[in-house]
Amino acid sequence: MSVTHPKFKAAAVQASPVFLDLDATVDKCIGLIKEAAGAGAELIAFPETFLPGYPWHIWLDAPAWGMQFVQRYFDNSLTYGSPQAERLSKAAKDNSIMVVMGLSERKGGSLYMGQWIIGADGATIAQRRKLKPTHVERTVFGEGDGTDLAVHDTPLGRVGALCCWEHLQPLSKYAMYAQDEQIHIAAWPSFSLYRGGAYALGAEVNNAASRIYAVEGGCYVIAPCATVSQEMIEQLCTDEMKKNLLLPGGGFAQIYAPDGQLISATLPEDEEGLVYADIDLGMISLAKAAADPAGHYSRPDVTRLLLNRTPGDRVILQDRGDRQIPASAVAVEADAVEETAGSEEAA
Repeated sequence: MSVTHPKFKAAAVQASPVFLDLDATVDKCIGLIKEAAGAGAELIAFPETFLPGYPWHIWLDAPAWGMQFVQRYFDNSLTYGSPQAERLSKAAKDNSIMVVMGLSERKGGSLYMGQWIIGADGATIAQRRKLKPTHVERTVFGEGDGTDLAVHDTPLGRVGALCCWEHLQPLSKYAMYAQDEQIHIAAWPSFSLYRGGAYALGAEVNNAASRIYAVEGGCYVIAPCATVSQEMIEQLCTDEMKKNLLLPGGGFAQIYAPDGQLISATLPEDEEGLVYADIDLGMISLAKAAADPAGHYSRPDVTRLLLNRTPGDRVILQDRGDRQIPASAVAVEADAVEETAGSEEAA
């Protein structure tokens, strides 16, 4: 019996948000969703914290100077279940396209660097958080937990996502590879900062990280990348020194095949638009025939990864001295029981 593999077109966004304006950026996102679907794409991926834009102010000056942006950034971050979130779900459903949105997630009094995977039916597939915000990002955002290193079954294949320098975390990457990831979203914020001297923050190094992920994981990597607009610079760069630190453009959206080949067109770094590629999951078997780092090309007797998938619940309720396990932990424990039972049956 012949086996057919999903084939579809994917789109990666290269654009700037309407900085610190949630409603206007949602409008822009919906326009891009419609454009991608009109071009035949079945998946569209957005850059890191596209809603309401990456907080560049944290890199440009002291925290005291950056306080002028804190409340506005918080107020314009996305809350799941809000009218703005419902509009995005509806856009995915109306256009029959999977959407992977990069956002600043507002939860209570905290913010998290989120990626929201919305199915073509408008239903939520996953809501993840960046496991460890990078450097000064930790002055704005909280951390994710082990549940955020997950790969999800979808009609298009097994989909996972990471943000920015999570692609420089070897163990986090391996955790994703080991879950048979086929389509990976690598969300980047823009390569506009400190250019010329800080090569680790530039396009060459970070696009290389996306490319290596494709080769190591034997998967497709869709790497959206935002741009910095002149309007953003006018808001953020209040003196000439800052204008030399944050430059316009910085967009380098690309899509890679499992063999590391660049399979999308590229846009000039200051041009907004979408880049597309045709995805054929049948190609993954060719890549993994050479090297499957979590399969035949591994040595578990020498090196192994411990992945703790316990949710990071902040509060554990107690009633009359009896520990009450949070619902999220119950689900994880149930999964563990099923896995153990399956292992015993196999034995």
